[in-house]
Amino acid sequence: MEKKTSITIHDIARELNISASTVSRALNDNPRISQATKDKIKALALKLGYQPNTIASNLRTQKTHTIGIVVPLINRHFFSTFISGVEDVAFEAGYNVIISQSKDLLEKEKKIVHAMFSNRVDGLITSLSMQTNEFDHFQIFTNKNIPLVFFDRVAPDLKANKIVIDDFSCGFKATQHLIDQGYKRIAHLAGPTALNTYQDRMDGYKAALKKNNRRVEDELIICNRLTRMDGQQAIKQLLNLDTPPDAVFCGNDTSALSMTIYLKSQGIRIPEDFGIVGFSNEPFSEVVTPSISTLKQPAQEMGKKAAEIIINEIENKGGQGIYQTITLPSELIIRDSSLKKSL
Repeated sequence: MEKKTSITIHDIARELNISASTVSRALNDNPRISQATKDKIKALALKLGYQPNTIASNLRTQKTHTIGIVVPLINRHFFSTFISGVEDVAFEAGYNVIISQSKDLLEKEKKIVHAMFSNRVDGLITSLSMQTNEFDHFQIFTNKNIPLVFFDRVAPDLKANKIVIDDFSCGFKATQHLIDQGYKRIAHLAGPTALNTYQDRMDGYKAALKKNNRRVEDELIICNRLTRMDGQQAIKQLLNLDTPPDAVFCGNDTSALSMTIYLKSQGIRIPEDFGIVGFSNEPFSEVVTPSISTLKQPAQEMGKKAAEIIINEIENKGGQGIYQTITLPSELIIRDSSLKKSL
């Protein structure tokens, strides 16, 4: 057979003296075709270098079998584990996944979302950047009835399914634990409270203080982007107060780690002199000295649930316009950084 730059099902059919429709059915694992015939056709297709025309197929079916995922930072354990959960379910269902990160920047998030739309993803799963305080760029999906699922950091007023944890409960549990361990003056390092995630954690922190007849003091609450540098600057600011705190609940483990490093450099003992609770259960939080108490999110389960929901919506062409917010359980993991009473 003369070599061609592009092999079609008609070339395979001609070689085997069968119909093109039979080749097509065999390549798509149609049960009407015997396994022996499928094996013969697939073997020849592989030998000839046949590549299916997915673009033409997508145009016919109006589906790309592709799900877009936009996360703030891929290198965070929570987000990478969430993506793994999505991929497990998507792969089994015959969907590809396109992943991109906003780097916690609103303008980059906007460009990525528009690019995902232009590339005709069948659905979008996303967690908002720390800068996101407007949501018009997601309307192009909702206006076209393209499935949209938010997780962790969500847009509260958009019509979409959401996968979250109870952030209020997390803030309360972390603060109550520090109170129970005997810490007297507890600070909170929060992320941007324009995002419900961080506002809810702060509200939980305040509720625990009030329940225990502690005053909520504005000087003990700092909001920033929770980077390592932000954590270090925050602990310096807190220690320079006239009456410094003796414990802090951090919005993530990254800032908790940088606080730990700085406190140790100043000769401040953890947990004897100062208690710390982080958030997210990053792998390093267990192996540093002292190990960091933290809140664990069920990232893998959240990813699987998000994939199940969005694939169901895609297959059912957007569902019935009924959206749900699914709240999965979190866990307070107590480690050395806050175990004052065990000493």
